[in-house]
Amino acid sequence: MGDLFSEAASARMADQAPLAARVRPKTLDDLVGQQHILGTGSALRQAIEDDRVGSLILYGPPGSGKTTLARIVAATTDAAFEQLSAVSATVAEVRAVIAAARDRLGANGRRTILFLDEIHRFNKAQQDALLPSVEEGLLTLIGATTENPYFEVNAALLSRCQVYELEPLSEDELATIVRRGADELGKATPSDALVDLIALRAGGDARTALNILELAWQTAEAQSEQLAEGHVEDAARKRPLVYDRVGDRHYDFASAFIKSMRGSDPDAAVYYLAAMLEGGEDARFIARRMVILASEDIGNADPNALVVAVAAANAVEHVGLPEAQLNLAQAAIYLAQAPKSNAVTTALAEAKRDVREQGNVRPPKFLRSTGHPGQRELGHGEGYVYPHDDPAGFDMSYLPDELKGKRYYKPDP
Repeated sequence: MGDLFSEAASARMADQAPLAARVRPKTLDDLVGQQHILGTGSALRQAIEDDRVGSLILYGPPGSGKTTLARIVAATTDAAFEQLSAVSATVAEVRAVIAAARDRLGANGRRTILFLDEIHRFNKAQQDALLPSVEEGLLTLIGATTENPYFEVNAALLSRCQVYELEPLSEDELATIVRRGADELGKATPSDALVDLIALRAGGDARTALNILELAWQTAEAQSEQLAEGHVEDAARKRPLVYDRVGDRHYDFASAFIKSMRGSDPDAAVYYLAAMLEGGEDARFIARRMVILASEDIGNADPNALVVAVAAANAVEHVGLPEAQLNLAQAAIYLAQAPKSNAVTTALAEAKRDVREQGNVRPPKFLRSTGHPGQRELGHGEGYVYPHDDPAGFDMSYLPDELKGKRYYKPDP
């Protein structure tokens, strides 16, 4: 009786499943996007088609096709396919999969592929439990993660896997997926303009695009109306923000923000600032980066840049968000438009190099301390010219004798 109910439930689940699950591609030819790793003749595509997939990690944003690609591998391989979610799997379950893989290989020579979703959620002990089996080839591991595996996966395990980065889908690719979803719904026949709007609101995420389409269609049907822009906007609400405060996108957006200011592009600087603030980035982190840039990339080409950056940092501390967003934006625009010079940065770098190579050579005797009477007897201070009494003091070299004539600070002409 239990089996009968299970079979009935399975049959009905196909109809009750979300649209994204119902139209999930089953072959590489049906898969939309990711041509940079799955194009004709690519190494990964050839490996999948020839059933010789090695251990790999699929890294990309939600809705880019990681799980779909793993399922396509499952459908095309002769190997046994095991699936675990790192969110709920235990070390005992991992060891059970390994034991089954060993028995399978010993009994009939059949390989085992383990698909591990959200692999970044595995702790060190769980990852270590996998390592020997992956290393000796007992298991072929396919991991999926939205987090940069170079930050989240053990180096030993990572070195035994090929990492493939999946990109957010383009609006044209999402439009293709939306039209497939509309065909599955049957009665939904969105115009090209509505398809483009759904693709725009989905933010590179195929699952989100199909969810918007399904909800908008259900709403329109419940109201006995034709699918319209209002239904789509209501279903979409807010374009998803693909940002994380501690992972890869934190570093990507921070890097883009800094490089935009360095490259004198105020529009890009404000955009990346807004993206970080909307994503919940720590405003103090943003302010610190601007204070650093003010000296690193502007320096004495505009000394006021440091004053502006420090003032913005103080505003963050004393005013706080959300009001301090304006102070950050003002500072970011100022820094982006300021004249640029890295003369301070290069001067310090060259001086530090000489300090390391020369072993901290001592100042010349005329610059050494004379605070103790015995120091004068050693010749300390002899020959020192006080510049305010004798302008010749402004023309002297104050470097150690070994570095006389050296120039570190070379202001831009």
